Amino acid sequence: MLSEYEWQAIILSLKVSGVAVLFSLPFGILMAWILVRFRFPGKSLLDSLIHLPLVLPPVVVGYLLLISMGRRGFIGEWLYDWFGISFVFSWHGAVLASAVVAFPLMVRAIRLALESIDRRFEQAARTLGANPFRVFFTITLPLSLPGIIVGAILAFARSLGEFGATITFVSNIPGETRTIPLAMYTLIETPGAEIAAARLCVIAIILALVSLMVSEWLTRWGRKRLGATC
Repeated sequence: MLSEYEWQAIILSLKVSGVAVLFSLPFGILMAWILVRFRFPGKSLLDSLIHLPLVLPPVVVGYLLLISMGRRGFIGEWLYDWFGISFVFSWHGAVLASAVVAFPLMVRAIRLALESIDRRFEQAARTLGANPFRVFFTITLPLSLPGIIVGAILAFARSLGEFGATITFVSNIPGETRTIPLAMYTLIETPGAEIAAARLCVIAIILALVSLMVSEWLTRWGRKRLGATC
């Protein structure tokens, strides 16, 4: 039987990961589309910046968020003074940290899906008089939907496991920022709490495995769907 402390961490993790994916998905689609469909100076730099959280230590990502989006950060101070928005020491900050760390995985999956689309479908639609926006929403987006879903699931799974950036940016506050990884960290350091830590570990593994299995199944389904379409 899970304790209230464990349920609190699980529910908060699902909430943070879900909101992180929901708000970052439109930007993920946009960035992937720009990287696939356009050539411009600085494209390689933009690509590198998007994927930078993959290779940076999560603590570094958290520190960069702290100095930029914190109450006295060069962006966070402006948001707080003008709109009263503050990310530090709140679950909103945990959402931001999770979204930033998971964003490269999302963009990569969507980008691969866009690259696999036969451009002749888009060209045919334009020949028939469809404008670029209609082509995107009626041709490009539906054909890349499996990749978009896979990207969202991978980002969700990565958000569930986020630790370093979160604890650096928004600390470890019970009921507010203490997700499953932070709760496990606290339990590991608490004498006699090894069993509770093990339970959360098993739950984290199950959630990750389910996410990866669904992602793999959707990838195969998407390939079959594109093959049948072509």
